[in-house]
Amino acid sequence: MYNKFATYIFSLIILLFYIVPDNLAQTGPASLPVIDYSRPREYVIGEVAVTGSDNIEPFAIRGLAGLEPGRRITVPGDDITQAIEKLWGHGLFSDVKITATRIEGTEIDLEIWLQEPPRLSVLNIGGVKRSELRDIEEKLRLRSGSTISENTINNSKDIIRRYFVEKGFFNTSVDIRMEDDPSLPNRVNLTIDIDKNERVRIANIYFEGNENFTDRRLRRVMSNTKERGLRNIFKSSKYVGADFREDKASIIMFYNEHGFRDATIEYDTIYHIEDDRINIAIGINEGTQYYFRNITWVGNTKYPSEYLAAVLNIEKGEIYDQTKLEMRLRLADDAVSSLYLDDGYLFFSVNAVETSVENDSIDLEMRIREGDQARINRVLITGNTKTNERVIRRELRTKPGQLFSKTNLIRSQRELANLGHFDQEALGINPIPNPADGTVDIEYIVEEKATDQLEISGGWGAGMLIGTLGVRFSNFSTSNIFNRDAWRPLPTGDGQTLSLRAQSNGSYYQAYNMTFIEPYLGGTKPNSLSFSLFHTIQTNRYNRNVQDWSSIKISGASLGMGRRLNWPDDFFTLYNEISFQNYNLNDWFGQFMFQDGVSNNLSLRTSFGRNSVDAPIYPRRGNSFNLTLQVTPPYSLLSDRDFSQMPATEKYKWIEYHKWTFRGDWYTSLAGNLVLSTSAQFGILGYFNSDIGPSPFESFDLGGDGMSGYNLYGRETIGMRGYENGSLTPIVNGNKSGNIYNKFTMELRYPLSTNPSAFIYPLVFVEAGNAWHDFSSLNPFAIKRSAGIGMRAFLPMFGLLGIDWAYGFDEIPGRPGANKGQFHFVLGQQF
Repeated sequence: MYNKFATYIFSLIILLFYIVPDNLAQTGPASLPVIDYSRPREYVIGEVAVTGSDNIEPFAIRGLAGLEPGRRITVPGDDITQAIEKLWGHGLFSDVKITATRIEGTEIDLEIWLQEPPRLSVLNIGGVKRSELRDIEEKLRLRSGSTISENTINNSKDIIRRYFVEKGFFNTSVDIRMEDDPSLPNRVNLTIDIDKNERVRIANIYFEGNENFTDRRLRRVMSNTKERGLRNIFKSSKYVGADFREDKASIIMFYNEHGFRDATIEYDTIYHIEDDRINIAIGINEGTQYYFRNITWVGNTKYPSEYLAAVLNIEKGEIYDQTKLEMRLRLADDAVSSLYLDDGYLFFSVNAVETSVENDSIDLEMRIREGDQARINRVLITGNTKTNERVIRRELRTKPGQLFSKTNLIRSQRELANLGHFDQEALGINPIPNPADGTVDIEYIVEEKATDQLEISGGWGAGMLIGTLGVRFSNFSTSNIFNRDAWRPLPTGDGQTLSLRAQSNGSYYQAYNMTFIEPYLGGTKPNSLSFSLFHTIQTNRYNRNVQDWSSIKISGASLGMGRRLNWPDDFFTLYNEISFQNYNLNDWFGQFMFQDGVSNNLSLRTSFGRNSVDAPIYPRRGNSFNLTLQVTPPYSLLSDRDFSQMPATEKYKWIEYHKWTFRGDWYTSLAGNLVLSTSAQFGILGYFNSDIGPSPFESFDLGGDGMSGYNLYGRETIGMRGYENGSLTPIVNGNKSGNIYNKFTMELRYPLSTNPSAFIYPLVFVEAGNAWHDFSSLNPFAIKRSAGIGMRAFLPMFGLLGIDWAYGFDEIPGRPGANKGQFHFVLGQQF
């Protein structure tokens, strides 16, 4: 009845336009026939005029209203009412009227009068950061020309408030002002002033319904949302909606991992206790704690059920941990799926189906679909714009015709990352199955990065600045040297390394070095060849007051060959090198056991190592270790001369020693990209004849940043942050004599940027180590300790750059100030 009454009222409004006296109605005909409201009549629409709409064509308005010429309508009736409702419903107009302008017989002409809402000219938002401004503009979607209504303004306020509440600004106020644009008709400018006020902090987090775990234990599960208190002194207590939702999901996962598979969060409530303090209450329904009972296997023909059960490694009576079940079925390296995928069963699938839930026990049926074994059809490589394809293919463990293997895919990806020619974050593997013929294509997607490095650096040593200029070409190609078209600017693509380096401090110190490495000698097997030449000269010319000139000159060369081993596994390598150094001392005091004369060092070095790290720049998992023996011929044992009475220049003409060093590094991903790096290393410089004693060269110089600013070759510098350079090396008879050392390091790293053009990560570390003259003074537990923070940035053009600040906790006898707060710089070289 209400609708009928409304229809008649609306029809009455229309009639007012018909009966208005001529002196009041200045438009429309002079007279219209009187409509009998008790007898609605049917009319045929003649013309329909549209006024007031500048942005929508009249035919579109008539279509929206459903009032098109030729249509039959009833007046009075619902047709006009429905037309107005349709036009209102689109939200395009702020006012709508429909009038009759002519009635003749059964034909009626209508006029649709519209008023459009104002449209936006300029939107100004104030009171927010630039990043917040972009987010708000994207959420509001108010562009120039958008219609502005009261609903638009109210909705914009709600969107902005919700945005900041999500970020913890519960007291955000929003004021929107609308002003006419004087330059355009029916246009307005909007100004939105936002006052976020103070971010609220979480005072307390309460749990209700938790019977098996305490509130404190559940709070620990919430890694992002923390309440205010001393135990969270290093954690923020601010509320962030996205983090809170993530933490609620973590709580449910925590319950699932402890057998509560039905656990749910029934509610969560956030309420103010002060203007800037909130409490959070979380209601939990724990449900029943379940246990694994019987696990059966169906569909398996390749492996017996007993073997699969052993690989699954879930015992009857264990807590029903869904995360562990998923790991053992699919995600772990030694999961059931990996067992099949490593044997070519690319189309393998397994589903765990709960067949019985009785009291607190669950029976599972593992339904396996093995499928057929898939062989590799094609191996495709895309993205290599500079590196020759053969350099990539020789590192791949997947060959056409082989059975598909998940392990070989992962290993191939690791080998490509360790080449150093490609962005490790962009490396991709795309298996393309061909079920029709039981084969699979493997596509490796690489992205070249800049690998050549220009080293322009400085280091502090011996009280002065040492400058370094060097170039390193990590993807050099000797095969294209005579190809003029390959010089862009140098021939590249074969994966060879060519390094040229020069260091100088004017007349005091100069060093020159050239190194070449061929990783695949012969091009088919991973047998490497390395060759280097070097020359160093150091004088006392930095002091202009010194009248007598003294110097040390060191020249040498080395030739080495390495190969990859297949036993114990193919992560092991063996490297052998023969080298020769000539030392020429001219009145050189304070560093070695003699001051004048010539000494020669002919040695053989053997290095046995294993490297399984997943990436060279920022390893996340894996380990590497290296055990090295460097030995010279035992000249004194082959001679019957009395070396105890021999002068130093004669005794050390051909130096003899055996030098043992070890270094091990382990990388563990704690959570995503958060990596713990641990390292242990030691070194021993031994001798063959007690009448000769330790070698004057090849000892260890411990302390500082590991780069004294110059490389003396006669001594191996070992970094130890928190202490001055060389300050931990013992001094015997006025000369440095560090023949034994150990060092232990732990670093926690997290990348801020993984962009190949600037890989950046901060780190915190603890370090300990010391050096001794001989075994009689050795105390491996009397080590010097330090801790600190640092930052690393790998720039392709310059290599690794960084800075550390470390505090050395232990004083150095006779060296006041050598410990405590120390800055250390890394320029073109890694610790």
